[in-house]
Amino acid sequence: MDDKGINVTQLGEIIGYKSRASEILHRKRKLTLPMIRSIAKALNIPTDILVQDYPINDKREAVVTV
Repeated sequence: MDDKGINVTQLGEIIGYKSRASEILHRKRKLTLPMIRSIAKALNIPTDILVQDYPINDKREAVVTV
């Protein structure tokens, strides 16, 4: 999104979920298919760029019980 100069507010307007935009940009949540389609259409980019696998930053730690 940096390449296109898109900020959190603009991404929220594109995907329809302003609250989700920050989570997506910080890789805390993956894009859904409808989001991918909306972004591709709005930014005029191929969808295959948006469907590439990427890690999620999940800071929750696993709890081990004994």
